[in-house]
Amino acid sequence: MPFGLLKYGLLPRYPVRRQLPADRDLKPAYDVVIIGAGGHGLATAYYLARDWGITDVCVLDKGYLAGGNTARNTAIIRSNYLTPEGVRFYDESVRLFRTFSNDLGYNILYSERGHLTLAHTDAALRTMRWRAEVNKHMGVDSELVFLDDIARLCPPLNLSDDVRYPILGALYHAPGAIARHDAVAWAYAREAANRGVEIHQRTEVTGIRQSDGRVTGVETTRGPVAAGRVVQAVAGSSSLLAAMAGFRLPIRTIPLQACVSQPLKPFLDPIVVSGSLHVYVSQTPRGELVMGGTTDPYALYGTRSTLAFKETLMADLLELFPFLSEAKLLRQWAGMTDMTPDFAPVMGLTPLEDYFIDAGWGTWGFKATPVCGKRMAETVARGEVPDILEPFRLSRFRDFVQLGEKGAAAVGH
Repeated sequence: MPFGLLKYGLLPRYPVRRQLPADRDLKPAYDVVIIGAGGHGLATAYYLARDWGITDVCVLDKGYLAGGNTARNTAIIRSNYLTPEGVRFYDESVRLFRTFSNDLGYNILYSERGHLTLAHTDAALRTMRWRAEVNKHMGVDSELVFLDDIARLCPPLNLSDDVRYPILGALYHAPGAIARHDAVAWAYAREAANRGVEIHQRTEVTGIRQSDGRVTGVETTRGPVAAGRVVQAVAGSSSLLAAMAGFRLPIRTIPLQACVSQPLKPFLDPIVVSGSLHVYVSQTPRGELVMGGTTDPYALYGTRSTLAFKETLMADLLELFPFLSEAKLLRQWAGMTDMTPDFAPVMGLTPLEDYFIDAGWGTWGFKATPVCGKRMAETVARGEVPDILEPFRLSRFRDFVQLGEKGAAAVGH
């Protein structure tokens, strides 16, 4: 038995370390206000404090810490994207994830499993080959594999020809991983708070204060707060908040559903994704299968679950793993995804001076948490966009310089 557990078990009273300081009143002004206490907002606050010494920072959220999409995703981490800009960006995030637990002193249960993106058609095989070559060119470990290798990497997968969509090959991405999503958010929150950042939950932003084209603060349900700079990182509510700031976003908010099974004996090591079947699945260390599918076909600011999603997903999943027919679902949920036309995020400057945006994450926001926080903090501190974020600027839609990442956006389309 670990000594710490024995000590806590035998002592009648023992100190419990608070994850966050006790609640306090809002100050009338801060150097930086971050709207959204999800993974991205908390990571930005942490890196502002750690890397740039900016600690007069306030993080606001109308709900509770990490209660939005950070708590409603499937925690897959990968960098096998299609465009060089996307591969470079997500590869930096993977590198940050690998050292995350040691860097922040918080175990996020990071587990590299490998990531198989299945190809069921000749066109899909061409795309996988294209992605593999781009990945290799950028120094990312990805390769096109065929049935013999797939059988070795994932023995339980149904490779029969007697199915609706037979598997022809796959893109294998060895660094593909999963992690504990809420642990990522709590680690950033704790370490940011230890450096002086204030986190205020249940504090809704109701307006953006501005003067002469520059942001001056925010209106909240607890009163006005002045700010030198403001960052919005609110996922599915991005368009609503941008409208408060006076500009429009090319974003459509739609629900994305997922579910988890009862715990099963471990059998699935890699993450398996099928864009044709619109299904992805991984197995957690506790044995649960975490499963998701395509986004819902309609715009909605809501997180309701539907029977149609569950029925469709189960039918497609059973084509890949027929022996799961008797497995039971444990729970089902939905998040609000902010989808852009080119399936790439929007980060950096906005038409409102000193107002910064972190949006357009669609189905790939969790895996970008560390790199987004680190690079958004750099943007806020320096007042200019680093090269790695430049391709994701908001103005690309006005200038018709879109990225075209749809071919690597897994099943979120």
